[in-house]
Amino acid sequence: MLKRLKLIKRCLQVMAISDQWASYREDDVGKAQKVKDMILSDLWWDKVDYILEFTAPIYDMLRVADTDKPCLLLVYEMWDSMIEKVKAAICRHEGLEDDQYSSFWSVVYDILLDRWTKNCTPLHCLAHSLNPKYYSIEWLSENPKRISPHRDHEISMERSKCLKRYFEDEDELKVVKFEFATFSGGRFPSLDALTDRWALQPLVWWQYHGSAFPILQTLAFKLLGQPCSSSCAERNWSTYKFIHSLKRNKMVPARAEDLVYVHSNLRLLSRRNEEYVNTSKKMWDIAGNSWNESDIGAGILENAALT
Repeated sequence: MLKRLKLIKRCLQVMAISDQWASYREDDVGKAQKVKDMILSDLWWDKVDYILEFTAPIYDMLRVADTDKPCLLLVYEMWDSMIEKVKAAICRHEGLEDDQYSSFWSVVYDILLDRWTKNCTPLHCLAHSLNPKYYSIEWLSENPKRISPHRDHEISMERSKCLKRYFEDEDELKVVKFEFATFSGGRFPSLDALTDRWALQPLVWWQYHGSAFPILQTLAFKLLGQPCSSSCAERNWSTYKFIHSLKRNKMVPARAEDLVYVHSNLRLLSRRNEEYVNTSKKMWDIAGNSWNESDIGAGILENAALT
């Protein structure tokens, strides 16, 4: 809401100083005067800018995580970076150094930490540990506070929990531990595997260089391609609700599942047709008959890009 107010700031100010504003004031003079004082106050807009500045990293992180893209391997790092950016914005506004105490940052940090404690799982730490990028010199040199995942105590403890639960056989677990020690230590059969940790995407790296660690490679394929949001499931539920309604509630589950499968795939296939882009049927699954070119600025395409 504040972001939208910032975008139309000039329009709001013109509205408050216009002659027609007096007609609104007759309804509630006190409320109208309060609104006008806020809109025309530079101090109030500075507060809006401040809120947007330190909440932007939180919003951006949630937007990245709430997609169908495989980002399970990025959550732990995104969370750490987000906390650092929020702290930097608050300290910069209060004129403090990073090591100085801020009562407001303390409150914000407690809220973020509670949320992270609630949502963090060992899978986040294991996926983070299997990302070759986080062992590269290029990534570590970007920030002097960064350390490799195998040197982080919290990540190591959570990774161990996950591996012990996943590999119940003791002999197989020992092999996995040896493979991870070799992988994290950078002892690869070729020099290209060492330099490609930064250059290649994680899944591509494991496909090309992961044959030296067969068990870890299989595990990496399962984890590094996983999304970390339920958005895809929620869209599937919406499709299911469209098919299995109160008027059509006698269908057996197998028939309903088949119809959902067919409907979802037909929607994906329709986006490849010329009609979807250039004819009257374009964007039918985003806004239907209400689609309008002028609505692009309203963020419809931004939301649709998540499907």
